[in-house]
Amino acid sequence: METLTFDYPGSQPVAHHAHVGVVGSGDLEILLGPSPDQQAHVIVRTSVDGFGEVWEAVLDRFFTRNDLAAAVEINDSGATPGTVALRLAQAVEESRS
Repeated sequence: METLTFDYPGSQPVAHHAHVGVVGSGDLEILLGPSPDQQAHVIVRTSVDGFGEVWEAVLDRFFTRNDLAAAVEINDSGATPGTVALRLAQAVEESRS
């Protein structure tokens, strides 16, 4: 089990909490909510060790395209980068409704 943390600048606050996905084989859950400041704070808890560079690349790409100020918790059970990107997009969409 590995825990990774990332911080990104953000200017668009998240108004509502969102919860998408489930922790299960090959999937993950994302909890997204308002940030205490004008940044995105991400905590990744993953069952697969040694993929910090992959997580960083996926999150860098996401936050380059989405200027969110949000608190994000990701609980992973071996999801692929494509699944991570999909769940992040779903969480943003749910937080806007």
